[in-house]
Amino acid sequence: MDVSSGKLIVFYDGACPACIRDRRWYEKLAGKTGESVEWLDITGRDEELRREGVVPERALRELHVKDAEGRIHREMDAYILLMSRVTALKPLAWLIALPVIRPTLAWLYHRWVTRRLGPET
Repeated sequence: MDVSSGKLIVFYDGACPACIRDRRWYEKLAGKTGESVEWLDITGRDEELRREGVVPERALRELHVKDAEGRIHREMDAYILLMSRVTALKPLAWLIALPVIRPTLAWLYHRWVTRRLGPET
């Protein structure tokens, strides 16, 4: 199955105002395409996350997306997969995937998360 189709499950932090804003922004841009994306608030779901093979602490610090075949995509791969579904975001997904851009964005994203949550313990 092509990962650009089929259902996606996005594990997101429903207690994070910026995460909620990002979800709304995505849903608005996605339109009907967004119907193939399920948003799962990870708050209080540590055991469920572990059963999915997702470390709860990492789920707070990195975007995780489960594709229709059950594979978990993390960090920039998850963003690229999610964005590649939406016509308006496909150019951004392509840009993020560039070898020079991807590590820089990953570094910036981790800095932002560390400011929001504090350093990893």
